[in-house]
Amino acid sequence: MRIKYRYKRIAQILLMAVVMSAFQFVSAQDSSTPVKDIDTYFSEAIRYKNENKIDLAIKAMTKAANLAEEKEDIKTIIDSYHEISLLNLKLNKEDNAIFYYERADIYLNVITYPHGTATHKYIDALNLFRNGKPYQATKLLSEARELSNDRHLLNEISLLEGNISLKMEKYRIASKNFNSLVVNSDKYEKTYLTTKAYLGLTELNILLDSLESAAKNGKNALSLARENNFHQEVLEANELLAKAFEKLGKYDSALVYNQNLLRIKDSLLAFEKTSAQIKTADQLRGELMESTIKKQDIEIQDLNESSSRSEITAILTSAFLTIISLLAVSLYRNNQIKLKTNDLLHTKNRELQTARDAAVQSMEAKTNFLSTVSHELRTPLYAVTGLTHLLLEENPSKKQEEHLKALKFSGDYLLNFINDILQINKIDADKLEPLNIEFSLKKVLTDVINSLQQSAKANKTVINLDYDPNIPSHLLSDPLKLSQIFINLVGNALKFTKKGEVTVITKLQEQHEDEVTIYFEVKDTGIGIAPEKQENIFDSFEQGSIQINREYGGTGLGLTIVKSLLGLFGSKIRLKSELGKGSSFFFELTLKTAEGSDIEDMNFQITEKDYDLTGLHILIVEDNKINQVITKKMLLKKEVTCDIASNGTEAIEMVRNNTYDAVLMDIHMPGISGEEATIEIRKFNTTLPIIALTAISLDDSLESFYAAGVNDVVTKPFKPEVFYQKIGQNIFSPKVKNPAS
Repeated sequence: MRIKYRYKRIAQILLMAVVMSAFQFVSAQDSSTPVKDIDTYFSEAIRYKNENKIDLAIKAMTKAANLAEEKEDIKTIIDSYHEISLLNLKLNKEDNAIFYYERADIYLNVITYPHGTATHKYIDALNLFRNGKPYQATKLLSEARELSNDRHLLNEISLLEGNISLKMEKYRIASKNFNSLVVNSDKYEKTYLTTKAYLGLTELNILLDSLESAAKNGKNALSLARENNFHQEVLEANELLAKAFEKLGKYDSALVYNQNLLRIKDSLLAFEKTSAQIKTADQLRGELMESTIKKQDIEIQDLNESSSRSEITAILTSAFLTIISLLAVSLYRNNQIKLKTNDLLHTKNRELQTARDAAVQSMEAKTNFLSTVSHELRTPLYAVTGLTHLLLEENPSKKQEEHLKALKFSGDYLLNFINDILQINKIDADKLEPLNIEFSLKKVLTDVINSLQQSAKANKTVINLDYDPNIPSHLLSDPLKLSQIFINLVGNALKFTKKGEVTVITKLQEQHEDEVTIYFEVKDTGIGIAPEKQENIFDSFEQGSIQINREYGGTGLGLTIVKSLLGLFGSKIRLKSELGKGSSFFFELTLKTAEGSDIEDMNFQITEKDYDLTGLHILIVEDNKINQVITKKMLLKKEVTCDIASNGTEAIEMVRNNTYDAVLMDIHMPGISGEEATIEIRKFNTTLPIIALTAISLDDSLESFYAAGVNDVVTKPFKPEVFYQKIGQNIFSPKVKNPAS
């Protein structure tokens, strides 16, 4: 009796527990898991991977995946499994890599996630390449590029494409990919990608018998790998350097690198480290599988224990049936709601996808149109500005001079208008990314103010700089884009301020460890902006009114460019203004500090200096006949002799067979481009100054130009003084040689 009573009591307790569980199950459908930050684990994983601590990187990514599962963040789960898969591939654990890849694939079948699909295809391509199928890998990489605009993934794709092109003996494509990565601005793995790019260039130059270049690139790779503890890359660099110096016949140097290689390979520590990493990878995969098996074992055990207690089973049967009925009704109702919701979501998703595709096509059409128009306009505009300059130099009559100056003003106005439109569309098309280099903020602001003093004098206006001395002298950011922001803001203030003041204010708001928050303000005593116009003042072509446009001129794009550029830094611009009393534009930026660098003399403007170009001999590479004539006449004005090449192939041969002081290289030409011609010239001449003289379009990348080996860029049409300055600077005061050249 006591046993029965005890069983009944246990049954009652279990019944209550089941009922409570049922209610918790129903209510849990409306509960939400607290959001947890998992970015820390991603950052740790990247850091460990770059230090070649793959086991720690896998552990960090496993924690990220677990947190993502807790908060049901499917996209982050996919990203985590992809990273763990790639980490296992670095250890050559293909079975583990496939295991996590397939888990990511299950989630990708549940949601639409273009970036996840792109990474999936990248991993597929990597596996195909590793298994000797480069053509299929190339096709998948092309598909991945179309799905994502993530800069880090695109850099990884470029690196893999470079390695594939190397194996397929497509050396020109491989060279372009590796050179572009040497000067990459990757947010996560900049140094690692640069190291891999140098290794790729080393192997490429060995294959092409450019052994001096191979040695140089190999040393660069080895230096970076040692500094950052890239264990595998240290091995590769030593191996390639040994091969390069052996081919050069420098056997002592080759022996040094071979000894380094043997010492590293024979290191017991390296072997134990690799073994530990593989063991960790297998252990984590095993733990994931074991946790699933344990859950199943617990369920089986519970069932076995229940089957041995017939009396409890009999008592609970009716309770379970009742509860199951309630749950079935609840689930049925919820399923019906979910089905209807899913149908509605699918319909809306299809509509949104269609609308998105239409919008993307429209944006691409607009971008392509503006890129083509801006490029095509620059060519005749070059003729207009160039011929105007030449005519002004030929002592025209006063009446002719007046007309020519009006023509020059119109040409400059049109050029500024084209540049503004191109700048906005580059930002809209995600073609611009802020750099992260050391600079002096005070120097940037001083240079901007000095460059606008002429405009200030014309309006009888004073420019003041109120600079907070507590701001650290060395900061990390993009000084050129900051210069653009302040040139537009101060220039805009000067345009609407006559016989007044324009003040640039900086204040240190907050400093925490290596980060500072700085308040910026540009205020003037000009005409002010009406309250009803302030809301739209940052829109394209918006200047307040037609009357203001007619009186003060301009395109109305300056503030739009400022707003877009600040968006790249994660900041927003705000405005205070009152009619007749002036305006104030202000914003905040959070920047990193950099200690110990002497950068006070960095200058972001062209140094005003007159160079004597007399007697120089220059090669002009240009396919347009009119542009050839204009450029040649402008050089003759300075007593410079020149030869002309109509295409890239001619340019290569002329540089090979003649001596020039510099080359003016057009980029867009039929046949091989100026970029490709520069790469070929750099194979046999690394010191000749090459200046890209080109009409830059929306798709052009200055990084790509410099990576090809050009020393400087002059955009057509150009101001003659800028043209002569650039030639003089690069011949008589050359900059530090580009590492890719």
